[in-house]
Amino acid sequence: MGTVAELVRRQWNDHRTGLRDERTTLTHHQVAAGAAARAALLTELMPPRPGREPHLGLLLDNTPEYPLWLGAAALAGAAVAGINPTRRGAELARDIRHTDCRVLVTQRAHLPLLDGLPLPAGLRVLVTDTDAYATLLAPYGTATPHDTFLRPAARPDTRFLLSFTSGSTGAPKAAVCSQGRLAAAGASLVSHFRIRPDDTHYICMPMFHGNAVIADWAPALAAGADIALRARFSASRFLPDVRRFGATYFTYVGRAVQYLLATPPGPHDRDHRLRLGFGTEAGAADAARFEARFGARLVEGYGSSEGGAAIQRTPGTPAGAIGRAAPGDDLAVVDPETRRECPPARFSPTGVLLNADEAVGELVNRGRSPFEGYWRNPEADAARVRDSWYWTGDLFYRDTDGFLYFAGRTDDRLRVDSENLAAAMIENILARWERAAGVAVYAIPDPVAGDQVMAALALRPGTAFTPGAFAGFLAAQGDLGTKMPPKYVRVVPELPLTATNKIHRVALRRTALATADPVWWRPAPTAPYEPLTPAVRARLREEYARQGRPLPGDPPLSDCP
Repeated sequence: MGTVAELVRRQWNDHRTGLRDERTTLTHHQVAAGAAARAALLTELMPPRPGREPHLGLLLDNTPEYPLWLGAAALAGAAVAGINPTRRGAELARDIRHTDCRVLVTQRAHLPLLDGLPLPAGLRVLVTDTDAYATLLAPYGTATPHDTFLRPAARPDTRFLLSFTSGSTGAPKAAVCSQGRLAAAGASLVSHFRIRPDDTHYICMPMFHGNAVIADWAPALAAGADIALRARFSASRFLPDVRRFGATYFTYVGRAVQYLLATPPGPHDRDHRLRLGFGTEAGAADAARFEARFGARLVEGYGSSEGGAAIQRTPGTPAGAIGRAAPGDDLAVVDPETRRECPPARFSPTGVLLNADEAVGELVNRGRSPFEGYWRNPEADAARVRDSWYWTGDLFYRDTDGFLYFAGRTDDRLRVDSENLAAAMIENILARWERAAGVAVYAIPDPVAGDQVMAALALRPGTAFTPGAFAGFLAAQGDLGTKMPPKYVRVVPELPLTATNKIHRVALRRTALATADPVWWRPAPTAPYEPLTPAVRARLREEYARQGRPLPGDPPLSDCP
């Protein structure tokens, strides 16, 4: 197993274009030289000290400084914590302190975020777009990636990334990734997608998240491919960037694909070199729309910053499935209460999952897992690895041929009339509606017991929600089970997202019916959709109160005046 440092050194004799954004173009050689200069500076700023970890934080947009500092950390045997610039105040300070950062690299635009924060004592803050930074870096301009830095040479098990999970509840956990694991992940994607040195990887997802580094930067580094950066994801700039840079590969997370599809179509949508997008949560319907419009294939994958389980798409993967377990993984779908493997999924002729109650379970890796733990969080480690199995926290079901289908997060399970449902399955069906630009499905409490299905819909430009058209669409979906149609439909200007473009379901569940957005509801399963008027809300509030419950979105009854 190799190291990221070895991949950085390999660029030294390569004078082809290696890194670009709107303002900067660097060769692979210049990237290696820039990483070496920063590694030399880093060893001066963070000399080895007992009990002090060699960690630096990157509070940056996707500028060339980000991959340069990744390379520097690899050469210097340091670890990088990607700091999320959308976090604020105490949460932001907590991320920096929790990861024991001794150096924080940022830019002027993010300096106001640090004002007044209780930052660690002795933290050195470097601001990249300043004269002071250029002056500080200048004496190290003759460094090469083959120099011996103060720390021992990096090994495969040298800690390299501290990637915060993108969960929207509680303090995020920092997953550890070693140099060896990242180098191996890059090499695996190079082989799987046949990435070549003449490819150009477009990185538009935020680099503080594991997706951009593990699935985009690492394979480009392993293949010797060119990297093109967009500071922040922009749907309107996507195609111009792809054309300008000659991009052939990109990664996506969450609802980025829906935003791309919502842009106005044009006669030149296929005038580019793009051949592949790799990511998660696009959904089969949107993936098909993307390929039909732009001529580039989207491949849905499964993996996480933790690296505990991976699924690979192989030829013959059915529509809607993610794929099969990656080589070496012993993946199973199990009932988390009984620890027994769930039976295979059974489908009706129209594709309805007939035995969701028993077939949907949590995906676990029963074999050797590459999970390397969370930084200083033994409770999270214990929750993730139980009985020597790695528990992903994700719901799946498996067909009789062993193909795995994603069914959502464990906390996205709904129980309607004593039947278990998975939000992702319903979302994939609702996303087929031609007026839908984005869909989120989530549970709200039933007044008596269990859940009711609520959906948030963001509509395509120039369209409107008409209850009859939506009900007609639902009736035409042969794989929509009888418990799946949403009782409540909230029409939103756009879906709330986390910093990594994943739907912020916690925010949707929190507001539930207490929203100023238009909400439509069905008084009975076969009734037409009606507006949720103030009078209807009042009646529902009384119904919930009779059961000792607040209306979903209201404060607890004990807090009400």
